[in-house]
Amino acid sequence: MTRDESDVRPIIDVRTITDDELGEWSRALNTGFLRSAPVSREALEIRREHTRTSRISGAFDDGRCVATFRSFAQELTVPGGAVVPTDAISNVTVSATHRRRGLLSRMMAADLTAARARGDVAATLIAAEYPIYGRFGFGPATSVAEWEIDVPRSGLDPNRPLPDDGGRIDFVDGQEVRKTGPELYELLRTRQHGLIDRDFHWWPRNTGLLATPESPWKEPFYAVYRSPEGEPQGLVSYTIDDKWGDGKQPLNTATVRDLIAVTPAAERALWHYVCSVDWVTTVRTGYRAPDDLLPHLLPDPRAARVVTQADWLWVRILDVVRALEARTYEGSGSLVLEVGDADGLSGGRFRLDAEPGGAVCAPTSEEPELTLDVGELGRLWLGDESAVRLVALGRVREEKEGAAAVADALMRTSRRPWCPDVF
Repeated sequence: MTRDESDVRPIIDVRTITDDELGEWSRALNTGFLRSAPVSREALEIRREHTRTSRISGAFDDGRCVATFRSFAQELTVPGGAVVPTDAISNVTVSATHRRRGLLSRMMAADLTAARARGDVAATLIAAEYPIYGRFGFGPATSVAEWEIDVPRSGLDPNRPLPDDGGRIDFVDGQEVRKTGPELYELLRTRQHGLIDRDFHWWPRNTGLLATPESPWKEPFYAVYRSPEGEPQGLVSYTIDDKWGDGKQPLNTATVRDLIAVTPAAERALWHYVCSVDWVTTVRTGYRAPDDLLPHLLPDPRAARVVTQADWLWVRILDVVRALEARTYEGSGSLVLEVGDADGLSGGRFRLDAEPGGAVCAPTSEEPELTLDVGELGRLWLGDESAVRLVALGRVREEKEGAAAVADALMRTSRRPWCPDVF
């Protein structure tokens, strides 16, 4: 055998899996995520029932799965409240034995091409590692913050009735959450850009109906805020640890798993409620919008300390015209964008004519005013990033003086986008 012949590696088959291969694919997924436990029968049956293998792909080396990739249909709320169809990407792994062989690039290219052909406006994902996805045209479009509240320091009056606006807070069970939660969330989704839809099994999974040996269930506490008229307007779920200090001093932490509120009154009442639970001295908020009202709902905002602040939802624009026409804008104006896309999916030169009620976007031959990569357009799309800032960072080029300021006046939003969910 010659040296060249000995260096030839077998071709790795990248393709959609069959139903019979779901178990092997799940094993590879666990390996990629450094989970050594075997896949339980219960977990496999849930995955088989709630996923479509037609959108699950894997890389196979001599019959063994060594890389995983899954996508599914999703809806994303854009500024103004419209929802657009997106390609949600998840379960991306490459086994440590098969890195640097282009497996992710092959799976990603096939998925994005199919998503574009289906008519998805964008692709989305939650990036476990920052450097990976920019090379595929993704940009971080939302971020999250998590606070830890020192309850004794917060300044809240433990003797004040809760809530103090004529509404009430009631404990509910998982069955009630599965009824009330989706209605509240769908209402919130029309008001908060950055949110994604919660599919048909999100609520059963997050109320304990789909527990597996790999993911044992701890039943949380659920509470609903009702307005003075008795209308549900907010929901919180939280767990509490059991920690005591010396001398039988309670030092419990309440960890909020989910808090949704469709009115400021509901949001205020639920946070004050969680901070009023007896024996709770610390509250962890879970992932909130970076401009969340919470710290300033406390008499002493410094009692809320930021413990997490990070990028969250990443976006890859697949259709520039539909993406820019779907959202509303803070002002009126026009902008010519030169959008680069190394993968050839959505690049080009486009003129955007925007106003608060909507926009028209179309290809154009006019001279560009801003030049940017499709990933940077993803950063700007939901209104969280500043074009002026990106120019200063060297990621956007201003071809016409003042164009970045025009982009900010049009595209930035008065409240920041928020996506608390993992997928």
